[in-house]
Amino acid sequence: MRTSAFLYPWDVVGDPDAAPRLADLGLDRITLASAYHSTRALTPRHPSRRIVTARHSAVYYPPGRRRGIGPYPQTWIDSPDPFGEAGAALLAAGLDVHSWVVLAHNSRLGEENPRCTVRNAYGEHYPWALCIAQPEVVEYGALLAAEAAVRPGASGVELESCGWYGLAHLHAHDKIGGVPLGPVGQLLMSLCFCPSCSAGYADAAALRAAVLAALAPLWRGAPDPADLADAVGRSLAADALAHRAAAARQFQSAAVSAVRSAAPPGFRILLHADPTPHHYGPNPGVELDWLLGQVDGLVIPAALLPTALPERRPGTVLAANLGIIGGLGPIPEADELRFYHAGLASDADLAAVRQLLDRQRSRGSVSAPHSTTVTASSGPGR
Repeated sequence: MRTSAFLYPWDVVGDPDAAPRLADLGLDRITLASAYHSTRALTPRHPSRRIVTARHSAVYYPPGRRRGIGPYPQTWIDSPDPFGEAGAALLAAGLDVHSWVVLAHNSRLGEENPRCTVRNAYGEHYPWALCIAQPEVVEYGALLAAEAAVRPGASGVELESCGWYGLAHLHAHDKIGGVPLGPVGQLLMSLCFCPSCSAGYADAAALRAAVLAALAPLWRGAPDPADLADAVGRSLAADALAHRAAAARQFQSAAVSAVRSAAPPGFRILLHADPTPHHYGPNPGVELDWLLGQVDGLVIPAALLPTALPERRPGTVLAANLGIIGGLGPIPEADELRFYHAGLASDADLAAVRQLLDRQRSRGSVSAPHSTTVTASSGPGR
């Protein structure tokens, strides 16, 4: 079982001890952000900074020329190529590097180009959520995926939000919890009615009217519907989910194909994913069997790993995304482990990771540090 930890370039740039410290944990790889959304982040061990405020979604390398919508360069880290600088240090310390690319979540791009965003049944745009059914967004996602993935030194990429985004955002100062919505209510508020999506539904007007009718009692405290069919009717629900599944397949296919075309042989492509197809967010719902035929693996939140791993072609993996902030939770069976997040974690959190890897390695269930062999688990995941 190979292991990796997520990291931001600013955790390494300006800290000569960062890469050796991470290698000392016994990790095989670092998943390093090359295109990432806005955030405010703590750097508890950096010698000269404590808080980094990434004011908008940005790329952490010199971006190429663009016509139409495209990524924005970062300006808050004093380096012309933070990913390249951090990646070189990690490689020198003996760590493999994957690029970490966020695609359909870009608040600045959405604010400046509202036509490209999800539009709910009330006609309101979500600037943080690009609509992946729109040809312009599909083209943007493919170009960004390829450029941000295939950075010098990277042996693979992990694509986040390579699918639908919606209401849930984890936005700073969110004030939307006064009337808490259940999963179906949130899905109703996440269905898109932009021109591309409206053209993709069999009867967009009927679906929109049904969504508004289903939402009305929820604002007065009614219980969440059992499922989308319970909310809008079986036929409209099936049509909406079929459109969203087709759009997700198109977006994912375009992104993966673009990376394959730009990458050298052996370059690994993994997607952050949720095994429930209609879910949305940074780990968007996916069709497991189909997608595992297209990519080299999926990174799934540990709690969402399926109890029975699907059949897949040799060499593909299901990796468990395991939170380490404030202590490790249960360790699932999986082909690989991802630890979120080595830059944000406390010293105690990192010590727990080191102890886990030492224990697992002594039992032979984790690869030796910096091994290049992927060992797939033969047992069920959970």
